[in-house]
Amino acid sequence: QASASGQEASLPEINFSGFIFSLSTTAMYHFGDFPDPVTKEAKRNLPAAKQTIDILTILKDKTKGNLDEDENQLLDNILYELRMRYLKEMTRP
Repeated sequence: QASASGQEASLPEINFSGFIFSLSTTAMYHFGDFPDPVTKEAKRNLPAAKQTIDILTILKDKTKGNLDEDENQLLDNILYELRMRYLKEMTRP
């Protein structure tokens, strides 16, 4: 029990922006930007990247009117960047 409490204390506090950054990082992982921690290989998985972009789009739609200006701008910017990246990756062999 003591070690579980210690692990929880070391985790950063989660907020909406951190959650959005986490999903963004997941999409970048699926674009092949980061190697798999187990295999040490970076692999592209465009359907998974698109699914993550779609999740962010759902969050944007469902939180409309409930975000502060900074959160809304962050989500808009990340979605724009990920969508442009997805289009670029779709034309790459």
